[in-house]
Amino acid sequence: MPVQIPHRTTMRLLIAAAFTTALGNNVQLITGALLLAREQQTMMAVGWLFIAVALPQAVLSPYLGRLADRLERRALWVACDMVSAVVALGLPLWLAAGGAAEVGIYAANFALALVGAIFVPASAALIKERVPGGDVLRRFNGRYEMATQAGMLLSATVGGIAVQVFGAVPLLVFNAATFAVSALCVTAIGRTGAVGGLAPEPVEVAGPGRPPLPMGSLILLYAQGSVVVTVFNALLPMYVLVELNRGAGTFGAIDALGSLGFLAAAAGYRLFAQRYSDLRIAGVGFFACSLLMVAQGQLGVAGLAVLVPMGAFVFGQARISSRNLLMARADLAEVGRVFGLANGGGLAATVVVMLLVATVTDHTSAGAGFASLGAFALLSTVCALVLWRRAVRVAEAPASSAVQTEDDRAALR
Repeated sequence: MPVQIPHRTTMRLLIAAAFTTALGNNVQLITGALLLAREQQTMMAVGWLFIAVALPQAVLSPYLGRLADRLERRALWVACDMVSAVVALGLPLWLAAGGAAEVGIYAANFALALVGAIFVPASAALIKERVPGGDVLRRFNGRYEMATQAGMLLSATVGGIAVQVFGAVPLLVFNAATFAVSALCVTAIGRTGAVGGLAPEPVEVAGPGRPPLPMGSLILLYAQGSVVVTVFNALLPMYVLVELNRGAGTFGAIDALGSLGFLAAAAGYRLFAQRYSDLRIAGVGFFACSLLMVAQGQLGVAGLAVLVPMGAFVFGQARISSRNLLMARADLAEVGRVFGLANGGGLAATVVVMLLVATVTDHTSAGAGFASLGAFALLSTVCALVLWRRAVRVAEAPASSAVQTEDDRAALR
């Protein structure tokens, strides 16, 4: 018989699972990036690691997103976590046996990326299925996004400090356990029916009567956040460890400040969401993040200590808002496909932007790399808003023509 779990308990368990999964995935990735940065001394070597993670998801996510809409989503999430635990445990065993670090790092992270190609759409679909819509879903998305981003940033703190103190192998063993914890949390939500309807929820962005946001604009707005996070995580260790010649502990401390910025973003979003639409919060947040990113590579460690949490604060609110817009617009029967497209498109762009930023950084400086990434984020945000304005004008044109035709007919009478 299906087990009925209260919605609040379900939401808490899903958030805990999201946090531990994000922590596990990124501890593996950050540890590999730190080891490669020490050995290779170039951002391109680190960049290829992130490309090895992005490429399989970019290719497979749009197709596996459709699969996530057809299969049982809770079972998919649990299966992804269990496979990830086995893969994560394989890397420390490989290193302990004397295997080549570079080969093991690339292989393990590539395998985790294959799992992530179906995990991202399956997790989004499960959330849409189990969490009530409206304001409840909006609040949940804020907490879920903050848990995910906090897990990603805390992974750098844990990875940087633990690698420096204990070494890579004990950390990677701990990392495998995080996936098992996530699987237990999702198992505990029980089997129950969907709480949402099959019709997409209306997305009000500029007052009543306005047409819903076009899906392409929402996907672009949400996906560019994935590009920014991934490339930034590859650029920051190169800047701190190589250009500034600081230790992994310094890198971890800076990302810890970023985690505090993300946590503050969750509280800030609650205040701003009462007065502003998600579209406005997302647009302003991504614009501000782009400007702060340009300055982050110019002021050394002191500048990073101030600007990274500020950037995390505005980026976090923009990320929550863009996720809310996309999930509210998506149909329950197709939410896996929508998030699969967003994940795949974002990571495909990540490959291109990563190569560009790595080339600029290795031939000039990390400051130029930060500026290049900020320019990409700014351009993506502008394009998403332009697409939205164009769709609004197209949707309003027939209505204006219909009103004018009725006026002409009345005049003839």
